[in-house]
Amino acid sequence: MFIGRENELKFLNNCYESEQAEFVVLYGRRRVGKTETLSEFCKGKPHVFYSCREYTTEKQLAEFSDALLSWKPSVRAYTSSFADWDKAFSFIGEMEGEQKTVIVIDEFPYMCKSNPSIPSVLQIIWDTVLKTKNIMLVICGSAMSFIEKELLSEKNPLYGRTTGIYKMLPMPYYDAIKFLPGFSDEEKLIAYAVLGGIPHYLKQFNSKKSLKENIIEKILTKGTVLYSEVEFLLRQELRETSIYNTIIEAIATGSTSFNEIQNKTGVEKSKLSVYLKNLIELGIAEREFSVLSSAKDHANSNKGLYNLTDNYFRFWYAFGYSNLSELENDDAVGVWEDYIENALHDFASKSFEKVCIDYMFCLNKQRKMPFRFSKIGRWWGTITKEENGRKTSRTEEIDVVAADKTESKYILGECKFRSELFDNAQLRKLKDKNVFNGDAYYFLFSLSGFTDAVLDAAKQDDHLFLTDIVSIVSMQN
Repeated sequence: MFIGRENELKFLNNCYESEQAEFVVLYGRRRVGKTETLSEFCKGKPHVFYSCREYTTEKQLAEFSDALLSWKPSVRAYTSSFADWDKAFSFIGEMEGEQKTVIVIDEFPYMCKSNPSIPSVLQIIWDTVLKTKNIMLVICGSAMSFIEKELLSEKNPLYGRTTGIYKMLPMPYYDAIKFLPGFSDEEKLIAYAVLGGIPHYLKQFNSKKSLKENIIEKILTKGTVLYSEVEFLLRQELRETSIYNTIIEAIATGSTSFNEIQNKTGVEKSKLSVYLKNLIELGIAEREFSVLSSAKDHANSNKGLYNLTDNYFRFWYAFGYSNLSELENDDAVGVWEDYIENALHDFASKSFEKVCIDYMFCLNKQRKMPFRFSKIGRWWGTITKEENGRKTSRTEEIDVVAADKTESKYILGECKFRSELFDNAQLRKLKDKNVFNGDAYYFLFSLSGFTDAVLDAAKQDDHLFLTDIVSIVSMQN
């Protein structure tokens, strides 16, 4: 059963229903579900779906020819393969019909790798033949850096030819949990913190089994898909995997500033900048700034924190890679009991913050927030206050801060993914962090609920909003 991707399918179908020829680029990191989404889109439509492989250009042309010729088997009486790429791409023009024909070239970068002239050839054929035909050409790829820097850049022949460009991201939380219908609300949140929004990973879990059983059997056990997934992906995309392993592990275990990562890894600063940049381009890491930071801060190479955007990478390097010797000796249960079981809620708390932000985005879109915010994210900075006639400064963090365009209204949010009730002391601590000049609202998110004192406070304060796990999980986009 195909799950989610309503926005992607809507985009593709809008392109298909247009009255002109369409040339679409769909790209995103590996395992994000591009091929499955395109296969779902093609159902019921006349189409040819060709998946490139790492072939020589001669072998690639022969296989591509075979896929195209399957559209008109009668042509096989005259040729079994096109003589060159010009003729192969030109033949696509003969595939038009009363109903628009879809031609998907999956993993297009492989085609270009074996023959760098292909973008130039395709550009000429598009301009002279295909752009007036009743077709929809879709090229798809996982090599995001190649797609963005080569195919879509101004220097590339295909620049300006595409009619649509869509970058597929991991599934949002509300789609991801549809893969796990048998889990409790708490288990869904933890599973998402472990697997993220990658359909290929989510399909590995069996929601008829416990979370513990799934993690032990599907992640920590040698020979399973997820056990070797991170190493496979890194080797597919990067050289010097030992250095990248060191950097990713440092980030996963709490070193998030550039200096912390450099001190933890010992990698030379100039080289570390390049490695981090590559991880960001692959969608594995991100450079995060405090939500209200300025453009000047963003331009400062010493500002910002590095985080792993891929939940599964973060889990694997926090618990799998760091205990690999024990896992290799078939002690998955021991690793679970000694290192994971009691740390899982703390680990999941970071993802819980992002889920809470997604929840607020949904409310913002539905116009159910106190005001429409234009900025939202994590905040950190120095707070200076006067106490007993003396000014004191301290560094603080706030899980969620949102602001309107004029920064005259603010939301301060605290997210607690713990077994304890959210109490009044925690509420007072959040309010004490408010250093913003404007109307302030407070949003509290709690896994386990709230004390009576906090519930009473919310009844009396229309600027205080409480959200439990049931409300978060049941939210509809």
